[in-house]
Amino acid sequence: MANDFPIVCVGGSAGGLDAYTRLLKNLPGDLGVAIVIVNHLRTVSTMLHRILPNYTAMPVELITERLDVRPNCVFIIPEKRDLHVLNGEFRLKPISKPHGWPDVITVFLRSLTQNWTGQLIAVIVSGYDGDGAAALCGIKEIGGITIAQQLDTAAQPDMPQSAIESGCIDFILSPEEIAQKIRLITTTGRGAS
Repeated sequence: MANDFPIVCVGGSAGGLDAYTRLLKNLPGDLGVAIVIVNHLRTVSTMLHRILPNYTAMPVELITERLDVRPNCVFIIPEKRDLHVLNGEFRLKPISKPHGWPDVITVFLRSLTQNWTGQLIAVIVSGYDGDGAAALCGIKEIGGITIAQQLDTAAQPDMPQSAIESGCIDFILSPEEIAQKIRLITTTGRGAS
């Protein structure tokens, strides 16, 4: 399967549900992008694949081993797993950091920079700690676009704050504005400035 369509990785944690729903409500179902929600949960089962279909016309799937990455779908990371992409498929591995704050967003973003040829858009929304921040400069180095949720719109601003402090964020926007920016980037190939 061709892996030349855009992937939007949305990384979040505490307070992320509000950001995910506001973002998805404002994205059309036929944008031609794969949305991958990497919500860092160590132990609790995710319910996002049951909740988020209420907010988007796109199918929402919990990621399983070797699932094809497809456009016009929303994919959800399962709990207690690191997520990678290889040959156009998702690959799951046991979580590499089982104690302390997980770094599943960083792990997935680094996998994308190595194994995906399509446009990359990394979005960091509400959550504790700084997962994802360490991979943002790598996304930019290969021509990807990085977005952090505007701090006063995030229930837990730690994660977007860490992303901004990385010095590698292109845009700081509300969830609704993030949706508009994704539409602009993916439909025109521009909007990166």
